[in-house]
Amino acid sequence: MPRPILATIHVDSMKHNLAVAKAKSPGAKAWGVVKAHGYGHGLERAMRGFADADGLALIEFDNAVKLREMGWKKPILLLEGFFGPADLHTMAGYELQAAVHCNQQLEWLEAAQDQLAARGIRFDLHLKMNTGMNRLGFMPDAFAAAHARLSAIRCVGSITMMTHFANADDVDHPLLPIREQIRRFERGTAGLPGARSLSNSAGVLLHQELKNDWIRPGIMLYGGTPGGGSAEEFGLQATMTLSSEIIGVQDIAAGELVGYGSRFRAEGQMRVGVVACGYADGYPRVAPLGTPVLVDGVRTRLVGRVSMDMLTVDLTDLPQARIGSPVVLWGRGLPIDEVAEQAGTIGYELMCALAPRVPVVEG
Repeated sequence: MPRPILATIHVDSMKHNLAVAKAKSPGAKAWGVVKAHGYGHGLERAMRGFADADGLALIEFDNAVKLREMGWKKPILLLEGFFGPADLHTMAGYELQAAVHCNQQLEWLEAAQDQLAARGIRFDLHLKMNTGMNRLGFMPDAFAAAHARLSAIRCVGSITMMTHFANADDVDHPLLPIREQIRRFERGTAGLPGARSLSNSAGVLLHQELKNDWIRPGIMLYGGTPGGGSAEEFGLQATMTLSSEIIGVQDIAAGELVGYGSRFRAEGQMRVGVVACGYADGYPRVAPLGTPVLVDGVRTRLVGRVSMDMLTVDLTDLPQARIGSPVVLWGRGLPIDEVAEQAGTIGYELMCALAPRVPVVEG
């Protein structure tokens, strides 16, 4: 029989979470962000889960093409834009939208405009402002000039103005609070025509006062949160459950050691369960003692170091647990954010790190 580890994708929960995002942003259209193969859930599943989105957003050109080939008819946005002049022809052929965030991209558009305009191509583009994240985008003082330059290009249709928040989950961040980013955006876009796209998941969940024509929810669509509250508090549902089984049980005496490095010493007589899941499956090796695990639906703790193929859990207070008992590593019944926080990371990373050897089903 196959090794008992399994990842279950809950497409209905993806639909539910999108509905939550739209309900929290009345009047705004919603991009469903499906980069990184739908945050590890699978591109085709993400397309079905977010069928009610007004568009899908990602960064990978090949996956944008796949979305079209799988039948997606609504808009597709390339969040990092295009990476060379040849990409403009792919965008034209598959009716893709893109972010514009630097002068080089403007130059590529200007050089290709006559050829593209002669074919009747008009791109809907998203001009990005750098309001303090300092990754991509034009500085506020340069934004109006970039907008004018983009508007003058013959193959350009609509222009949406966008930015990305660094700390929307921390309204009083001491270095860059969201209100400062909004102030910079308002200053840089003053008097300019075009739709506005500001809110990521944190913006949608925590700043419903923001005026968006388009929102760009990502992690919240997959049942994770960017901070500022739990998934349950926001009405979100888990979309990925990583489960396995107990494959071995050891009864050990006080003082006995568990796992590589002998990091855990039994405080007293213990029952230790061995779970068929390790870091080669995508479970974080750095997860510490006490990281929560569900066995038979009951919360217990990780003990010892996570190894490549196995991890060990405390069964001392679960006398009914035995070989074959079901285990939930994260998902329904155990929020992925809670596991990620214990491991010093975020739920996004755990979802995206799910290993190819883990079988995936829907349920």
